[in-house]
Amino acid sequence: MMLLTVLFLCIISTYSASVKGHTTGPSLNNDKLYKFAYSAEVYVDQVKASLQKSAGYRLSSGVDVNLLWRNPENDDDQLIKIMIRDVQVENVNERPAAKNIFKGKSTEKIIGKEYLEALQRPIVLELVRGKVKNFYSYQNEPVFTQNIKRGLASLFQLQLHSGATREVDISGKCNTTYHVRQDQVTKVKALDTCEIEKQGFTSHNQILDVSTKATSATIYVLEDSFIKSIKAEENYVLLLNSRRKTGAKIVSKQRLELKSVQAGPGLIAAKQVASVIKTLDSSYVAMTLVAEPVKSECKKCPSLSEHWKSIREHMYPEKLSKAEAARSFLSFIQSIRKATKEEILQIIRSENKELLPQVVDAVTSAQTPESLEAILEFLDFKDASTSVLQERFLYACGFASHPSETLLKSLTATFKGDIANEEIRETLVIVMGALIRKLCDREGCKLPAVVEAKRLILSRLEKAKKDDNVRMYLLALKNALLPEGIPLLLKYAESGEGPISNLAATALQRYDPSFLTKEVKETMNRIYHQNRKVHEKTVRTTAAAIILNSNPSYMEVKNILLSIGELSLEMNKYMLSMIQDILHFEMPSSKTVRQVLKDMRAHNYDRFAKMGSSSAYSGYITRGPDVSSTYSLDILYSGSGILRRSNMNIHVFDRNAELHASQVVIEAQGLESIIAATPDEGEENLDSFAGMSAILFDVQLRPVTFFQGYGDLMSKMFSATGDPINVVKGLILLTDYSQEIQLQSGPRASAEFLGGLAIDISGGMEFSLWYRESKTNVKNRVAMFITGNTEVDSFFVKTGMETTLEVETTLDFISTVQFSQYPFLVCMQMDRVESPFRRSVTKYESLPSGRRYTAKRGKAELLPGNEYPLHQENSNMCRKVFGAKSDSSSNWF
Repeated sequence: MMLLTVLFLCIISTYSASVKGHTTGPSLNNDKLYKFAYSAEVYVDQVKASLQKSAGYRLSSGVDVNLLWRNPENDDDQLIKIMIRDVQVENVNERPAAKNIFKGKSTEKIIGKEYLEALQRPIVLELVRGKVKNFYSYQNEPVFTQNIKRGLASLFQLQLHSGATREVDISGKCNTTYHVRQDQVTKVKALDTCEIEKQGFTSHNQILDVSTKATSATIYVLEDSFIKSIKAEENYVLLLNSRRKTGAKIVSKQRLELKSVQAGPGLIAAKQVASVIKTLDSSYVAMTLVAEPVKSECKKCPSLSEHWKSIREHMYPEKLSKAEAARSFLSFIQSIRKATKEEILQIIRSENKELLPQVVDAVTSAQTPESLEAILEFLDFKDASTSVLQERFLYACGFASHPSETLLKSLTATFKGDIANEEIRETLVIVMGALIRKLCDREGCKLPAVVEAKRLILSRLEKAKKDDNVRMYLLALKNALLPEGIPLLLKYAESGEGPISNLAATALQRYDPSFLTKEVKETMNRIYHQNRKVHEKTVRTTAAAIILNSNPSYMEVKNILLSIGELSLEMNKYMLSMIQDILHFEMPSSKTVRQVLKDMRAHNYDRFAKMGSSSAYSGYITRGPDVSSTYSLDILYSGSGILRRSNMNIHVFDRNAELHASQVVIEAQGLESIIAATPDEGEENLDSFAGMSAILFDVQLRPVTFFQGYGDLMSKMFSATGDPINVVKGLILLTDYSQEIQLQSGPRASAEFLGGLAIDISGGMEFSLWYRESKTNVKNRVAMFITGNTEVDSFFVKTGMETTLEVETTLDFISTVQFSQYPFLVCMQMDRVESPFRRSVTKYESLPSGRRYTAKRGKAELLPGNEYPLHQENSNMCRKVFGAKSDSSSNWF
């Protein structure tokens, strides 16, 4: 009885999970001709837009299908012939005649006689249990028409029982799931699993990249064991991660509907498939069902030199803070990517000194083998007179969106050769560090060039004797963030002197907390609490920040809080500000800090009422649904009121990723002798020094020195003009996304998003003994342009959409200190000026003849300026500073 019950359940489950009466594939009747109506539609538009207003086209035709042969030994092994006829091309949506690019043109004129004939030549499929075993067509046909036929042939592939499988069709080898219910079959294809030759690249950082989502579903309705209708829809959605309102969608629809069944040709008598094919047409060749890549050529595109002439005027240095410069930069990169090495060299060698740095930015950012060969052939690192161009090349390499192993290998070879300028040598190894990290992030850590570069940096750092060499390799390691470099960083952080110790500590600060082991935290605790030696306050505060940002224990936090009150006045104030900022901004360690503050020994008036002017503060610049950005400002002074360090950071983050957009650090030391003040503990023997260090888009740049030594300081004080020193100026490629998408209806789509930044960061430090006042100013002027072009190229028609965004803005950070009294007056200001913001969307359809339809919409607005409030204590201090200034000016005489 039990056996009968199990058998009955098996029969029922098999029946319910398969089409009635069949467990294999669809079957055609002998001597019948099945006449179908077929259409393939393509739409391109904004993500949330209605398809009724999309750009696109429709290809429609009749399709005749008949059975040629059935295997005498296996009914589920069939050869079927499919022929496309009566092809029509039209708009996918109704348009007035004036906006209809197909109006008045026959199909032969649109597609071309040769292509139309090829499209209407029949194909043959061998179906075994519903799956396409062989696809037969003519070898010398254009790839475009072959892919249209592959798209149609793939529709005839289905299985008649529910379940998951991995099958090959026009999209490649894909995971496919079938759901069967009576005479309806639903096929869902996981497009992200498809194995197919892919071309393109993505941006290094997720925030600057584009996210994609793809879906594919096909619904079959069967009647009398064969197909009655098919509806297939494929959707691709592309979104700019930094602004998800900006994006595109591509929708591809196919429909096949049975119109009639007529008497057709009889079967071909044969035992083998090969005999049938030979009898039918010996020109038939078995081909893959997977789409072949199609190369489209631009027949009317300008040459590289012509394109450069059209944008040249926007690339002068004084125009680099304008959005038009960023737009021209991106279009030039696109043109360079299609150019030969000789064409690129012709532009570089013919340009003047004023424009050449911008050309170098673009050529390097293009990141093609031809552009790399051209720029390396042009640059001579033995010639110190071209150091400006060499530096621009190296920084463009550091910001590379998808660097290659060849690039790192070339830089390593250059580093081992003769380099005339020592600053260029330093920049080169710093950039090598950035490339190592980017390649490692893409699972390229074991590439031979990466292994060699890592070994070079680590071994030379270990053997370095001169401070300049140690500094150079520490900066490289600060970019590379190699886990195996942490022991060396610990060594230099704890036992190094002054700037070396500080640099090693700030390098450790850039590591993800998961790499900061027990040994790292023990070393940072020794540095902060000065268990083995006296350290500068800059190193100690960095050590404290590392401890507090890496999941600190209760005792670690308590010991730091207990130290407050025993420190120098300004370091006391700075540490208090850091703790308050952790609580205010709800940082990860804030919970532990709150627990410790319940202990009155750590939290009392004596500790928390210390005077001073140093501060640390964080806040939001923007908070949005897609990304948010934060700023942090911290300023540390010496006990005599002279700036020791100011640090401004901007971070951009979303739910899954973070980008260190910028950091500008101004450091000064050994200036107490100027005002006859006493240096702080551990800083008695420091040389006079001031300089600036910057991180831009996660890449540490080579630091800039304002002055070094007392003599240099005095000469620059008396000759100072107050003009800012340029830290970085140039054009940077931020977003760089390019992908080819094979649509299941046959055409090939492309999606390209480029984001460029024209940037000018400068900083200055003014010092007045007469007014006993110092002032630091960091000015960030930027212009950004983003363009996204999503296009379906069907050879005979192109349809697509271009999206653009542009913004220009300036962010100023000013710190004014008056040290005529104690506590001295400190005012920090962070301002953003009014910013023009423009966006546009252009949808288009075009024929090779030049006939074109476009629909453009745009919007321009002025984003209001903003003075960021920082904290109340700072606002009170600014009132005093500017009040004192107005008083002194009115009483001058």
